[in-house]
Amino acid sequence: MDEETFAFGSFSLIPAQRVLFEDGKPLRLGSRALDILVALVERSGETISKQELIARAWPETIVEEAALRVHVAAVRKVLGDGRTGRRYIANNPGRGYTFIAPVTRENAASSTAAPDGKAKAGSLPGPLTRIVGRDEIIAALTTQLVRRRFLTIVGPGGIGKTTVAVAVADRARASYKDGAWFVGLAPLSDPELVPSAFGAALGIHPSGGDHTRALAAWLADKTALLVLDSCEHVIDAAAALAEALLKAAPGVSILTTSREPLRAEGETLHRLAALELPSGSVDLAAEALCYSAVQLFNERATAATDEFEMSESDVPAVLEICRRLDGIPLALELAAARVGVFGVRDLAAHLDDRFRLLTAGRRTALPRHQTLGAALDWSYQLLPEEERAALRRLSVFAGEFPLEAAIAVAADPGSPNIVDHVANLVGKSLVAADPRGDAAQYRLLDTTRLYTFEKLQSSGEFKEIARRHAEYYCAVFAPAEAESESRPQAEWLAIYGRHLANVRAGLDWAFSPDGDPQIGAALTVAVVPLWVQLSLLGESRQRVEQALAVLEGDDPTTTRRRMQLSAALGWSLMYGVGRARETGPAWATTLALAERLDDRAYRLRALWSLCIDQFNNGDLRAALEFARRFAGLAANSSDAIDLMMADRLLATAHHYFGDQREARHHIDRALAQLAVLAQQQIVR
Repeated sequence: MDEETFAFGSFSLIPAQRVLFEDGKPLRLGSRALDILVALVERSGETISKQELIARAWPETIVEEAALRVHVAAVRKVLGDGRTGRRYIANNPGRGYTFIAPVTRENAASSTAAPDGKAKAGSLPGPLTRIVGRDEIIAALTTQLVRRRFLTIVGPGGIGKTTVAVAVADRARASYKDGAWFVGLAPLSDPELVPSAFGAALGIHPSGGDHTRALAAWLADKTALLVLDSCEHVIDAAAALAEALLKAAPGVSILTTSREPLRAEGETLHRLAALELPSGSVDLAAEALCYSAVQLFNERATAATDEFEMSESDVPAVLEICRRLDGIPLALELAAARVGVFGVRDLAAHLDDRFRLLTAGRRTALPRHQTLGAALDWSYQLLPEEERAALRRLSVFAGEFPLEAAIAVAADPGSPNIVDHVANLVGKSLVAADPRGDAAQYRLLDTTRLYTFEKLQSSGEFKEIARRHAEYYCAVFAPAEAESESRPQAEWLAIYGRHLANVRAGLDWAFSPDGDPQIGAALTVAVVPLWVQLSLLGESRQRVEQALAVLEGDDPTTTRRRMQLSAALGWSLMYGVGRARETGPAWATTLALAERLDDRAYRLRALWSLCIDQFNNGDLRAALEFARRFAGLAANSSDAIDLMMADRLLATAHHYFGDQREARHHIDRALAQLAVLAQQQIVR
């Protein structure tokens, strides 16, 4: 009976002979390591538990898991697992090991025979590593390509466009009898060389030198797939060539990758998304590994160091790394390569310095894929100067922003071109757009933002752009306090809550040594209602105290801000923890400033708060006095809420004093006013 052979990569394994070959040459591998390899290869794609592997390699013997790890490491070393990017064995924490490379079962006798028939035509590169998290999109794009003929995969640098394109072409190649051909355009610097580069890949060298015409003639009766990779820097030439070939050769399909659309006739676009990340918290390693970004990071980290095995305690740091790197495959692979040096916790803690940290790409990779900074240098240098300036300025935004914010902050005075620049940057995969909702929202990926923020800081424009940014959010929040009383809470939060990250960034700049504390104070005043609505009282208190410490001057505007900030401090102290004794002085300051400004609304607010503060501190006589002062000021008000609150405070004070008759009188009046308010609300 013929012996079964398992072929994977350049290796062939014949279990019956207990021998492993590489390119026909036998390799030395210990017996227990060979047992482990056979067990994994026989069930490739399955996760085999550590206990099962131990039982296979050490039957009737009790050994520690450490022994298994040593022998798995020996297998990986012999296979060169991860050395050139090719992966064979994946560690699934808490579950076991999986043989992840494609395996072919064949007859041992026939495996050494001469190949029968002609090899498939074409020039597709083979995958060096297992593709993670792309199975569904590869299947969908394969169907689209055959049906639509001209497909462009677009996305930011490092998102995996080439990997997906090659996998799609490999899966679709059976539909093209004349083969699938790959041409990498990244090395070209002259757009005029695009047709000749393609001709060279297909072995076409016209004597007259018109490569496009020669290609069209050669492909006219062919059924073939052409893959043009990395078109963005020669995009006009690539678009012209694609159009010419599709018109001349009805049996040809073209698949391109680019950081922006070719905008050629017949082009179908697919914007490749990042790998999947959990939206909420995840505690278990097995649960985290259900997400493709975590899977990729874990596989590459395991390949980089045999010591790494993701545990439950590693999950928060791994998730932070994956999220802060936006699920971008190249960034995740570069980070995973550093796990053996820093560990996941230190790696996560130092990601603000990612461009100096993530520099250990494959030596055989294109230069722009060897470091994270190089990947972004490539995209940035391809931009016209106007778009570079726009991108730098947009990096001042933390999180999402609307188009009107981009216009206010990033536009040159009197220039309407920022709208076009934003649209172009979206098209070039450097700005992400979310068109859902009433108005589209934009954002820079975290890595792109850090890169361009460094450019902004070195451009000499940072202070002016940061000032515009802070002033814009002052204007956005100017009506926030008034609207907090007129809009439903959910609607109000939907309008203002999305700006929290940008507010924080604006305040960080305003109170920095190069900032403007007066703008900081104004922004702090405007944003207090948001902190109150979100119960961020600790943050509110810290920001308010920061603003009060730098506020200077005694003019009416400064006095009003000081009054508003003192009130905000009073609220945060009243409902916070640990500093209750400071509440009264904060409200007393508010009252004094409100009386100086003759601001009735803030006088009422301060008197109400001082009354409550005295209740809390047990000084009932002082509380009754403040309640009477509140009632006296509210008596001239036409606002039913003020009148109701006056009776409520008086009812509470008389109740605590034991005067239940007077308390009943005021509570009946308060309830009557409440009924009127309820009826007005129904009518309204």
